[in-house]
Order: sequence, then C-alpha cells, then structure tokens
Amino acid sequence: MKTRDLIIGIVILVVALLLFWKSGQEMTEKRPVVVVYVSEDRVFSEPILKDFEKETGITVKAVYDTEEAKSTGVMNRLIAEKSNPQADVYWANEPIRAEILKQKGVSAPYLSPNAKEIPKIFKDPDGFWTGFSARARVLIVNSGINERPESILAYTETRWRGKSVIANPLFGTTTAHIAALFTYWGDDRADAFMRAMKRNGVALSTSNGESADFVAAGRYAFSLVDSDDAVNRIRQGRPVTMVYPDQKPDEPGCFIVPNAVLLIKGAPHPKEARRLVDYLLSKETEHKLAFADCAQIPLHPDVEIPEELQPIDTIRIMQVDYAKVAAKLLEIQPYLKRWVSE
Repeated sequence: MKTRDLIIGIVILVVALLLFWKSGQEMTEKRPVVVVYVSEDRVFSEPILKDFEKETGITVKAVYDTEEAKSTGVMNRLIAEKSNPQADVYWANEPIRAEILKQKGVSAPYLSPNAKEIPKIFKDPDGFWTGFSARARVLIVNSGINERPESILAYTETRWRGKSVIANPLFGTTTAHIAALFTYWGDDRADAFMRAMKRNGVALSTSNGESADFVAAGRYAFSLVDSDDAVNRIRQGRPVTMVYPDQKPDEPGCFIVPNAVLLIKGAPHPKEARRLVDYLLSKETEHKLAFADCAQIPLHPDVEIPEELQPIDTIRIMQVDYAKVAAKLLEIQPYLKRWVSE
C-alpha cells in the first residue's frame, strides 16, 4: 500500500511540474518582445537595455556589432533584411549610418514625444532618426606644452610641424568629421586643408584611443579625438587637457557626433519598438550615459553632467546637415584612400 501511495505521489508531482513548466512557457511566449540592433559599444548600451527590460517588462533581444565590423555590420544586415525585417529598432553610435538607412528606405518615421527638446540639428525633420547622448570632436593636448592649439587649423601651422597625430581618416568618427569639413567648407578648401596637414608632417594612428595615448605619453602635442577619449585620459590622471575647437564667431565650431535611434520599416513589434525609442530618447537615459565611462553629452537641456564635460548649449557647434555629411562620406572614400597612401 505504501509503495502504491508513493507511486501516486510521484505521478502527481510530475504532472504538477509539467503543468507549471507549460504555464511558464506560455507566460514567456506572451511576454512582449522588442528586437534591437546596436552599434554603440555593448559595455555602455547593454546596461541601458537591461534597465528598459526591468522597467517595462518587455524582453529585449539585442544584436550587437562586432568590433571588426563596427557601425557597418548590423547596418548591412538591416539593408539585407529590408524585404523581411527582423529588427524593430536600430541604435547607431552616430547619425551617418542612420541617414544611409533612411535613404535606402529601411527606416520608418516616428516623432517621439521625448524628442521635442532635442535641438533640430540633431534629428531628421521627418522623424526617420533622432539623435541623443553625443560625443564632441575635441583636441586632446599634452599639458607639458607652453601654449595649446584652439583650432583644427593648428594641424597646418608650421609651429606644430611633426607634432600632431590623427586617427586614420578611413575609419570611425574621423571619417565623419572629414566629410563634415568637406560639406562645411566645400571641396576645394577641405582638400587644401588635408594637403596642408600632410605637408606639415601629421602622423597617423590606428584609432582615436591610440592618438589620445600618444598625446598623453608626450609623443605628440595634440590630436583630434572624441570627447570620451579625452575625458577617460583626464580621469586616469594623465597629463592632458581637452579643448573644444574653433569656438570663435568666424570659426566652424565643434563637430558633434550623437547616437541615433530609428524605427525599422515593417517592424515586427511596432508598439514595443516605439516604447524603446522613447526610452532611449529620455533625459534619464542621457543622464546614465553622461555618468558612464563613455561620458556622453546630453542633448536635452537641464540634464546633469560630469565636471569634465561642457553642456551642449555652451558649445559653438559646427552647423552641418547630417544627410549631406552621409552622402559626402561615401563620395570621398576614394579621395581618403589616396590621401592615406600618399
């Protein structure tokens, strides 16, 4: 009798466990989902997406760019999936690729209520992408030099001959910055600047980070880098200062590289996608990214920032159309390849 009762008890327990497992599976299947492709560094973007999950109950399925295919891997995947979209949202680490996706018909317009206070220059007028949490292109300067450069034109001045370094302009934000100069100055003046920089003995590094390390080590006097590269070296106690370049009224201003977020056309989960876009464009997200190691500059007014950063409304910004910068970036690729190899 005891054996029979034991068997019955085991059967009841197994049935209960199966019912519990099935119930859990159904709850998981019913839980809302959003799929996001991400070009921003995973170490900075993943905590934001985890917070979104906790606060909304929406499961985030994220696909991150690899370091080898930074900013282009998931963009090319989105283009390939255009007729059968798998992603709902794209979080780009700069607006150039977002603009390319707009031009290729991959993105859909969405004017988030959280975008109202973001300056017009940092968002597509029709809502195909919106910028947030930016990096500034700044000069990192070794503290041991007697005077510091205040303009990117220092690259062409004889007093800095052989004393400057810049990241290879075929890659990353340096490419975007050069493309912005071509749209701001025009082809002839930008070409003259590039040639003068080469004649003045500028050195090439593999990345902004390497440039910043070279300056911190005293190998070069200054370099044009992203603001997070400069802030990180300052926080490490390295002997460097950061200069927002070209701040006088007759100068071009500082080139700003915001993150950009966009909704995918035909997104499988459009409701959840809009909620994620709203979340990324919130002041709370910008505050988190400002105080993370990436030290990004909020585009909303009145968001607290670390002492090393300058509020966006106090920076003289280079006035460029990011759509034109995107087109110019593609156009000047052969020119930049020749410039690097000369």
